[in-house]
Amino acid sequence: MTRVELRGFGWRHAGRKAWALRDVTLRIDDGERVLLLGASGAGKSTLLAALAGLLAEDSGEQAGTVLVDGKPPRAAEAGMLFQDPQTALVMARAGDDVAFGLENLGVPRADIWPRVDGALAAVGFPYGRDRDTNALSGGEQQRLALAGVLALRPGLLLLDEPTANLDPAGAELIRLLLAGLDTTMILVEHRVAEALPLVERVVVLSPAGVVADGPPADIFGKPGAALAEQGVWVPGPSPVAARSGGTRGGVLLSTRGAALGYPGEDTRVFSDLDLEIAEGEALAVLGPNGAGKTSLALVLGGLLAPTAGSVAATARLAGADAATPPWKWRARQLAGRIGSVFQNPEHQFVTSRVRDEVALGPRRLDRPVPDGLLERLRLAHLAEANPFTLSGGEARRLSVATALAAAPAVLVLDEPTFGQDRRTWIELVDLIADLRDEGRGIVLVTHDEALVMAVADRRFRL
Repeated sequence: MTRVELRGFGWRHAGRKAWALRDVTLRIDDGERVLLLGASGAGKSTLLAALAGLLAEDSGEQAGTVLVDGKPPRAAEAGMLFQDPQTALVMARAGDDVAFGLENLGVPRADIWPRVDGALAAVGFPYGRDRDTNALSGGEQQRLALAGVLALRPGLLLLDEPTANLDPAGAELIRLLLAGLDTTMILVEHRVAEALPLVERVVVLSPAGVVADGPPADIFGKPGAALAEQGVWVPGPSPVAARSGGTRGGVLLSTRGAALGYPGEDTRVFSDLDLEIAEGEALAVLGPNGAGKTSLALVLGGLLAPTAGSVAATARLAGADAATPPWKWRARQLAGRIGSVFQNPEHQFVTSRVRDEVALGPRRLDRPVPDGLLERLRLAHLAEANPFTLSGGEARRLSVATALAAAPAVLVLDEPTFGQDRRTWIELVDLIADLRDEGRGIVLVTHDEALVMAVADRRFRL
């Protein structure tokens, strides 16, 4: 087990004027289990990276000190699960990926594979060692990345949204697993009510330092309302009431017998799907990890061709191009008709400034850049920042903004509320509901049941 201490710690990313964190003074003793909360952009992921020894000197400026067991942290001593699990996967095969860290630590060869198999089984990884890591869904990647961390048996466990990409059953499995571990643990998690049984202490962070620290009962008592107003998630019911939709309009996009298979795979990702996306309707696509939800989103978004069946746009969406399937449209035509938000937001960023990223689509379509979009999504103060330096929640909101800026009639949103604090979650829910009520066709690929309850008019389960 491990002891952590920060004294006046601060970090400013290279190229940024504002500090991600300042004046953080915090002590976590051996074996303590801490829930780390804060609004989007409060510096939670930065703090975890500092404790893991992953903030390189040439990537920013540090103030104060960070100590793990009385020494500066080293990357090999902590187990860190990143908010984006894909960044942790380095090998082509699942088993090799989990074994990679063990080999680097010099674990005896005879012990490596039993530890790999044990970690894969513990996280509920549904495949064997030979599974191609590039063929995994986001939730499956998250399970694999967590297996790689747990196989190391670290004294300090740093978990950044460990259940965010998981279906409900998978999330519960991971929580049960974490409850049985005997290690110092710092957990960043927006599913606060579910996470509370795992911890004995809550620390609330802001860019200016620690704003609350104590047992959960004290943090979520009288101070709870004030924290919620600042964007911190607190236990309780959904912060928004359900917004029922209006009248369903005409069909914009439909599939008939659609199926998808990948080269070298014996089974199809999905098959025989009949769907309709209509004006003024929000369709929630649900299902367990690996069911094909993200693949379906790519097909509906015109970014991937089905291997069987059809995906067709109506004249309401495509005009004279309705006879041509969306995946054959030119990029300019596609962006103006169907907007997509990828599961990994960084995959769709192509410029070096937030402002330019939002303006790119409208300029290509000779349309004006929408007024107030950055303000509504609480990104205006980051207009000059590089998109790749944003926090996970900020990057997600930027990806939504880029899809909306081109004013498409259909929006396909893959986990649009991932990584959001309470305040920005409410903003996104209201924005999605407004777009639906304006007549857009909305597809929501999500594990966020509160989002589904708030805005979905129909559910489709894979």
